Amino acid sequence: MSDQELFYLLALLKVDGVGDILAKRLLLHCGSAEAFFKTKTNQLAAIDGIGSVLLKNIKDKTVFEKANVELEFIKANTVKVSFFQEEQYPERLKHCFDAPVLIFSAGNIDLKKRKIISIVGTRQITSYGLEFCRTLLEDLAPLDPVIVSGFAYGVDIVAHQFAMDNNLQTIGVLAHGLNQVYPKAHKKYIGRMEEKGGFITEFWSSSNPDRENFVRRNRIVAGISEATIVIESADRGGSLITAHFANEYNRDVFAVPGRVTDVYSKGCNDLIKTQKANVLTSAADLIYMLNWDIENKAKPVQKQLFVALDTEEQNIYDFLIKNGKEVLDIIALRCDFPVYKISGILLKMELKGVIRPLPGKLFEAI
Repeated sequence: MSDQELFYLLALLKVDGVGDILAKRLLLHCGSAEAFFKTKTNQLAAIDGIGSVLLKNIKDKTVFEKANVELEFIKANTVKVSFFQEEQYPERLKHCFDAPVLIFSAGNIDLKKRKIISIVGTRQITSYGLEFCRTLLEDLAPLDPVIVSGFAYGVDIVAHQFAMDNNLQTIGVLAHGLNQVYPKAHKKYIGRMEEKGGFITEFWSSSNPDRENFVRRNRIVAGISEATIVIESADRGGSLITAHFANEYNRDVFAVPGRVTDVYSKGCNDLIKTQKANVLTSAADLIYMLNWDIENKAKPVQKQLFVALDTEEQNIYDFLIKNGKEVLDIIALRCDFPVYKISGILLKMELKGVIRPLPGKLFEAI
């Protein structure tokens, strides 16, 4: 996109009363943002959604001054800009009716043909939520998914950290411009996240992290991925709003169940109870529901002659060799592993080609 095209797009988005949905309608009708500003008033009046107030706002010349300031910021800071009609714009987000016309990004983001999941939850993450998130991302690491979250306190920053610890690309969706960090305590993560991943936002450099911006941010978190995972949530909160958006966009939603007496499991339990989310107890649940294992099953697995197994994997492999095929629960019991942990170990062994899953939650050594 040329600087001139971007300039007029920025000016269009700065017209008071023009949001993402109306902007797309205007671009479709006029052909471009520049053409919009050159279209006669009586012709614009015929467009659905244009009223007398908006026609008056279009004449406000300060939109060009504001667009120029933002364009200078973009150029000076080498901000990457994605237009919703361009190929590099996030593919899944492109199909959301209220997706941003423009996305601004920083870092090394690659979303093409990738498995992308969003992880959200309470800012008051408990040890239960933290441990579940750690195990989940360790077990998903062999599949190399992109982890998206909101860079906030609690579940968000934990998801980003564990993603980086497992060498996964992670993206923070911001509720403000790229010229600031919120919360400021998370400034220490910026450099590491931008090395493999980064940040995206629809907000200009003049935007502050105002309350209403977080709701708009949440729709991007939901829309950019194929599934949203809620790890912990009270009965109200931003993560439930994100889950709502994901349902609206016809995306898969998963929630981690908890005890009915736990405050930060109530939101998750309610999502499951009202059938607005699938139960998530392990990485295996996610892989099965999203059909991520199809590509592995489509290819015949050839066992390597010398496969490196750690002590836990070797213990399970020896058990299956001795006893033949067995169900997951029995493997966990006989090999003395908790069920939540055995799922991840079995997944790693399957990817190494030493075991294979069978119907009925059975596994056998190859």
